[in-house]
Amino acid sequence: MKRLFCGLFLVFVALIATAPIVAAREPFLVTPAWLAEHAGDKDLVLLHIGTRAEYDAAHIPGAVFLDYPAGISTPRGQGLTLQIPPVEQLKETFESLGISDNSRIIIYFGKDWVTPSGRVFLTLDYLGLGDRTSLLNGGQPAWVAENHPVTTDVKQPARGSITPKPNPGIIADVEWVSAHLNDPAVTIVDARVPQFYNGDPGSFSRGGHLPGAVSIPFPSLLESETSDKLKDPAALTEIFRAAGVKPGAEVVTYCHIGQQASFVYFVARMLGFNARMYDGSMNEWSQRADLPLESSKPAAPAPKPQ
Repeated sequence: MKRLFCGLFLVFVALIATAPIVAAREPFLVTPAWLAEHAGDKDLVLLHIGTRAEYDAAHIPGAVFLDYPAGISTPRGQGLTLQIPPVEQLKETFESLGISDNSRIIIYFGKDWVTPSGRVFLTLDYLGLGDRTSLLNGGQPAWVAENHPVTTDVKQPARGSITPKPNPGIIADVEWVSAHLNDPAVTIVDARVPQFYNGDPGSFSRGGHLPGAVSIPFPSLLESETSDKLKDPAALTEIFRAAGVKPGAEVVTYCHIGQQASFVYFVARMLGFNARMYDGSMNEWSQRADLPLESSKPAAPAPKPQ
């Protein structure tokens, strides 16, 4: 028995020694203090998300400007708005910004482009670089509020080299969503503000929400109306729980065109959910008369006692 035990132990040790080492993913969020400490890291790539005018006026030192959405979307006017483009286009865009397979990528918004920043994260996640990517919590306003410097100097990065490892499973298409409307293991999350969830069609031909979808408006995930910082993880977890997202559920987010939903996708991933994003969102769903929609009009207030 002792000899058998020793033999099994040696096999176990050998298996551990030959097992591949899986690197832990980088944190989803970093603070201005963390960025200030790591600003000089050799592999750090800092992406500024906002208008070109804002970037030229002031940006975090060393940051490069990402032309959003042109650089990471199918061309405007070709099909649906803001769709994941071919991998070759994404490879060209991000390599031109200095990103390589070993880059440590930090995304930040210059002013209030919170949801576009989420879309950039989703795109890098799709390309296979999500585990090396974080968002700067609060963006440039939080950086400035902690007395860190900004600059007008423009960095010309050396071209990067990316080996794409696309993950198409994080992008849900209309057929997948339609087939999973009644799947108890899937929770569909509407990232729009309540007015549109409840039935306002906005610029689309039909209004309402996907059947069974729960409402988690993207602004509810931020600290306040005047702050673009995310709430703490406990508060975010409670928001998802209160909306009806059960632990272990597969989360599928959608919105108008797939931008606000990308931000909620980011938060769902940060909280540990297996998540997808419906890229077509209402831009596609509302055009299909064969696809169902529901409305949730707010309940009328109870009459006052006479």
